[in-house]
Amino acid sequence: MKVQSIETFSTKEICMVRIRTDSGEEGIGQVAPYHANITAMVLHQQIAPHVLGSDPLDIDGIVDHCIEAEHKFPGSYVCRAVGGIDTALWDLKGKLEGKAVYELLGGSDKPINAYGSSMRRDITPEDESYRLRQLMKTNGYNAFKIRIANNFGYDIDKWPGRTEKIVPTVRRSIGENATLLVDANSGYTPEKAIEVGKMLETYHVGHFEEPCPYPKIEWTAQVKQELKVPIAAGEQDNCLDHWKRMIDMGVMDIAQPDICYIGGVSRTLRVADMASNAGIPCTPHAANLSMVTLFTLHVLASIENAGPYLEFSIEDTPWTNDLFYPALEVKGGKVDIPKGLGWGVEVNEKWLNKADYRVTQLN
Repeated sequence: MKVQSIETFSTKEICMVRIRTDSGEEGIGQVAPYHANITAMVLHQQIAPHVLGSDPLDIDGIVDHCIEAEHKFPGSYVCRAVGGIDTALWDLKGKLEGKAVYELLGGSDKPINAYGSSMRRDITPEDESYRLRQLMKTNGYNAFKIRIANNFGYDIDKWPGRTEKIVPTVRRSIGENATLLVDANSGYTPEKAIEVGKMLETYHVGHFEEPCPYPKIEWTAQVKQELKVPIAAGEQDNCLDHWKRMIDMGVMDIAQPDICYIGGVSRTLRVADMASNAGIPCTPHAANLSMVTLFTLHVLASIENAGPYLEFSIEDTPWTNDLFYPALEVKGGKVDIPKGLGWGVEVNEKWLNKADYRVTQLN
């Protein structure tokens, strides 16, 4: 059996990948969202030639070969494209072996606790607090993540004083028993991050995510040394050697690889193993309701050092609506793994039919 064809169905935001074997079996996956149409071009031009004709069950081998063969193009787009291949191959393998992906990974069928992940900085503390409180009532959430600082803000808040106000306001609203997490998205220099971190500690914040610009790992390590609040990091990082350096340096308390950014499930599992060996939990980044949240759900059900929560976006993103069925839902603060083989879902044929289509196949 060998990979016969690789199809993509893309929009600017989403690109689905379907792999077929020469005997007709198929699996479906997804590249990382955002500018996904560009990733589709990279996939067909640079990645597909390394995959066609391969044994589809040799997922690690295929992934490693793609990364090494394109070593002159390290980084985001190649890894995003490889992630689409990897996730489609895991779906294919599950269907061939009659198992869900979490079963292939040695996991078990169990509901996973979710935290409601806010993506907004343009919202007032009062409005943010209100909507989180409502989600506690309707969906049973007992954990949330809010945005502080500004994205790559270098100590600039979205507006003056917002961070210092939103943290206590949200804490009062959700109560002391709920988990409160914050994400600075590379917003601070070390000095400011430490100052803000001390404030976060007084409100019992569960983790302080990406306090400093992510390439400046020494800055983040410095912040971690000075604070008690756990530091979470790694969503942007896609080089496994760089991950090893970060873990060896003690940059983070919580590892957050993104399955679609890093190049798929196989490479995420290697980071989870590195983190486990260092005694660090792994909570993959999953900041939208495309298939990345589904992939993360399966991984969290499988790894020994899984963090306590699945990240689950609370934002209305029309580009993820009706993408696959059954859709993921938070009930009683938990998300069930879909029943079925592979990823356990069916991609919406109407969505596929409207997307830009391309195929690369063996002659």
